[in-house]
Amino acid sequence: MTRPEYRDAPRVFVIVDNGSDHRGKAAIDRLAKAHPNAIMIHTPVHASWLNQIFFSIIQKKVVTPNDFASADALRDTLLAFVNRYNQTATPFNWEFTAADLTNLLRRMSEHEQAARQTDLATAA
Repeated sequence: MTRPEYRDAPRVFVIVDNGSDHRGKAAIDRLAKAHPNAIMIHTPVHASWLNQIFFSIIQKKVVTPNDFASADALRDTLLAFVNRYNQTATPFNWEFTAADLTNLLRRMSEHEQAARQTDLATAA
């Protein structure tokens, strides 16, 4: 929020899931106190991961590089994108399994241990 395009904007919408660290009025109040122009928007419960994927696509394909002449231009571009996306979208097929997660965590642990060994050898 320190960048001029956010700091100086009349409103900045912060889209969050319903995680415990930004759920409820206390979280909304904390954000408003820290950044008065920020408005917290919660995604629907139990759909946060799907919304994060969609908003990531919008960020990469529509919003960046933030060169809209007006809020109306942004709105029109977003609506046009959603209409096009709805015509071409295919179902999301989640293929990351519990076994994949276990394997990833094991590899990360092994990598961290190897890095520590390298750091110890370098320091000696």
